[in-house]
Amino acid sequence: MNKKPGYVFVWPIGTRIIHWMMALSFTAAFITSFHKNQLHSHVAFGFIFLIILVYRIIWGIVGPRYATFKTFKLRLSELKGYFVEKVRNRWRKIPAGHNPASSWFTVWALIVGTVIVISGLLLYGVEEAKGCFRFLNEDYYQYMDTLTMLHKYASYLFATWVIIHITGVLIEQFWHRTGMAFAMITGYKKTEGEDTKVKRSLSIFAYLMILLAIVTYFFIVSSNYNYLTLQKYTNVDYEEEHPDYYHECGECHVAYPPYLLPRRSWERIMGALDNHFGEEITEANITKLQQASILEYLIQHAAETSKREAAVKTMKSLGERRPKAITKTPYWRETHKHIPKYVYRQKKIKDKSNCAACHRDFKYGNLEDMNILYDF
Repeated sequence: MNKKPGYVFVWPIGTRIIHWMMALSFTAAFITSFHKNQLHSHVAFGFIFLIILVYRIIWGIVGPRYATFKTFKLRLSELKGYFVEKVRNRWRKIPAGHNPASSWFTVWALIVGTVIVISGLLLYGVEEAKGCFRFLNEDYYQYMDTLTMLHKYASYLFATWVIIHITGVLIEQFWHRTGMAFAMITGYKKTEGEDTKVKRSLSIFAYLMILLAIVTYFFIVSSNYNYLTLQKYTNVDYEEEHPDYYHECGECHVAYPPYLLPRRSWERIMGALDNHFGEEITEANITKLQQASILEYLIQHAAETSKREAAVKTMKSLGERRPKAITKTPYWRETHKHIPKYVYRQKKIKDKSNCAACHRDFKYGNLEDMNILYDF
């Protein structure tokens, strides 16, 4: 017997919580993806989405009535019949479980969601050299763009699918008057059928997955670096690596990470010290021996030698060009094009070349997105 006459209890509390956790984690991850300095939060929300996705797949196999894949209506004839009936009969009865449209939505969402999390984890490892797959950076960096496109457009596709889903729910709520919008809040659907019953073991499993998702989120955001976000490239102590470069060049400006320009660019810069961006640098400033040593160091650690994201993308953007300034590279211009010109005139920045003003730990060669101080 149903607990509530005229209604069927379909979604237990654990399922409802996880449904909203999936919706909110995807939304939060989607929004933070547009802000480079929110990468850490993006990854944290992504892990919630991953855990909930795994739960839903398992739940579809071992879950209670109305939740399992074997109850889904996936025949194309059923899907066609569903929409025909939906148009013809405003007051038709709805099933207690998944209808053909929601069956297809769930399966498609799980497939696209899986593509999102796998491509995201791989991209995090290949492009950022961080996380569980950071070891892939060295050998698979050339797939950065492919993974980026896959992750990006799979996310857009999922977002579109969600909008279609919400539209369908609203049509059910306001046109068919089925009360569908509240089903995932109360757990009850206005229909006929038997109430679902959840085994104690399945309830415990659902609550443990909820707890795991929450703990994982706080584990990630509690520190910049842990097992799930551990980076391959650590801070570089340029003073220890090459004192002359650090002190002599750093006397006038921060010693730029050598991997931000290619060899030929460094050769051009060091070969024209008599007019070094409007300044004359003589042997009285830096001896010939020191100049040669600095040039050798810069060449050894130039962009061609690094698989860091900035180095790889800088080289790809340059083609045959070898500019003398980092701000002249197409990659720099592309990544900073959204910043208004007046920003560079602020006292705390003063010039485009003052990278350390916005990038925390820039002096250590650290250009990670999460270390960006301002996101204009």
